[in-house]
Amino acid sequence: MQSIKLESELLTPSKVVCVGRNYTAHIAELNNELPDQMVLFNKPNSALSSTLFATHNNDTLHYETELCFVIKNNELAGVGLGLDLTKRTVQSKLKDKGLPWERAKAFNGSVLLTPFVSIADAEQAFTFELKINDNVIQQGDTQFMIHKPKDILSEINEFMHLENGDVIMTGTPAGVGEVPANSVFTVSLYANSTCLLLQSWQAQ
Repeated sequence: MQSIKLESELLTPSKVVCVGRNYTAHIAELNNELPDQMVLFNKPNSALSSTLFATHNNDTLHYETELCFVIKNNELAGVGLGLDLTKRTVQSKLKDKGLPWERAKAFNGSVLLTPFVSIADAEQAFTFELKINDNVIQQGDTQFMIHKPKDILSEINEFMHLENGDVIMTGTPAGVGEVPANSVFTVSLYANSTCLLLQSWQAQ
């Protein structure tokens, strides 16, 4: 089982709960419809990885940078960033047939997470960005999220129990694309202009 870090504490998530289509600009760039309710799907613990891969089983992977929260005692206890990796071509074929997304979203190595920083207020303003080879590619801001963090937690709780260590990925802003092999991905998270964390991965 893969673990994550909240300050000096190690936690083992049973699952990662992901929000789809939570930024209107991202919905538009993929030509998706605006959903009439929150889009939620799960990734298992086995999806967690510390290595960023450009492909999986010969399928090209696409990156999605997301603001993430870790759960303790059913509260949003810590904040971090994550890469939600997607087999976009596989996902499109599954969607066209009305089939579930697991083959495109829940494969081994489809989630990378930074360490998490403890927070007292999940509703404060957070911004984040992704640089690929020092070029800014994605920028996110909680004010542009359709569903805010505490609303996401409340909706998940309507039908699913969250264990300590479970992670919520809150959706991605515009700017998604293919993972270029050998490129360096650097993510940074800010709260009220203060940098909370900075982390890099090199794509394999």
